[in-house]
Amino acid sequence: MYQKAIDLLHKVSTKNGFLASAENTTNYQRVWARDGVICGLAALASGDEQLILTFKKTLETLTRHQHANGTIPSNVLVSEEKSEVSYGGLAGRVDAVTWFIIGVCQYGFHTKEEHFVRQMQPNIEKCLSLLEAWEFNNKHLLYVPLSGNWADEYIMDGYVLYDQLLRIWALKSYNYFVKSDKIQKKIDAIKSQVEINFLPNSVGEKYHERAYNELSFGDFMPCSFSPCGYKTQFDAFANSLALLLNLGSEEFQTQTIAFADNLAKQTQLGLLPAFWPPVFQEDLDWNLLKNNCKYEFRNYPYEFHNGGSWPMVNGFFGLALIAKNETQKAAELLEKINQANAKKEYSFYENFNTETTQVNGVSFCAWSAAATVLVHQSLYNNFKILI
Repeated sequence: MYQKAIDLLHKVSTKNGFLASAENTTNYQRVWARDGVICGLAALASGDEQLILTFKKTLETLTRHQHANGTIPSNVLVSEEKSEVSYGGLAGRVDAVTWFIIGVCQYGFHTKEEHFVRQMQPNIEKCLSLLEAWEFNNKHLLYVPLSGNWADEYIMDGYVLYDQLLRIWALKSYNYFVKSDKIQKKIDAIKSQVEINFLPNSVGEKYHERAYNELSFGDFMPCSFSPCGYKTQFDAFANSLALLLNLGSEEFQTQTIAFADNLAKQTQLGLLPAFWPPVFQEDLDWNLLKNNCKYEFRNYPYEFHNGGSWPMVNGFFGLALIAKNETQKAAELLEKINQANAKKEYSFYENFNTETTQVNGVSFCAWSAAATVLVHQSLYNNFKILI
């Protein structure tokens, strides 16, 4: 399974970087920021020189198309006939900026090419200034529009946990090289605000005191809050990042792992749904969900972001388990990821219906393959991301 994942990453490698999928579907035949960096992390984990070179080309393609205001493209189409750049569809993609910073720094760290990070420093500094502006109120948390990140047809907006955590990771990765007291203070300030506003029984001034006091916390951090209150779904990607970044008390982290592990075991696939529970037609958020699509509605209950299961997301939970020395759980999860990736004759589908286990989305999805590589190499070859 590992070799098949490597083969797929080679198949999506081009002179301009990683494509999102080997399937000939228009939007996926592009170099994407978040997909490309996640595939790049897998390339670094594999030690495959050709894949690592493709990662470098991915970062260079994104750099060439950085907007004057600092925005990193969501995706870039580069062909002999034309070149197209997208900074987002119905809304801009905040996470393209943070993934880009993470990617440059992870590449520089693992290849020991510190000069590459120095070369990209003006581009990174533009990104950091833009992130500051996206706080709007200068209180350390990013304000993210609906459709503003990888869950581009889901219901999150405002102070989205996932985006705050990616920013912390990006700043930490960059500060490994520049060692700035100013950046360290910013990291500490963001972490403090995340813990104050997303953890139960926290001490400190809340962004939205009334909404916080009305919230019944579970064993995990809620996915987002806004002036309208909190969205309380379990966000598997965000909570995996929180574990990797060591946020919250050891007791709370243990509770989160237990919750996630139990949830995965209750599903037919043995995988974590991206968001849980699903939004159903009778729920208040259904209208928000059903109208948030540019082409066709895909977020039926248990599918896509609405309770669907993604090998990529589970890959990051696997990394979190390894970081917390839960290697047996991580090995069991890797087996489930591989079983999902093997469906339909090793088609590496994008995601799966959590209730029926049926395939969804695009086949030969590069970051589904990346999940196998990242967890495998972290388990068996001691690969460690810079975090």
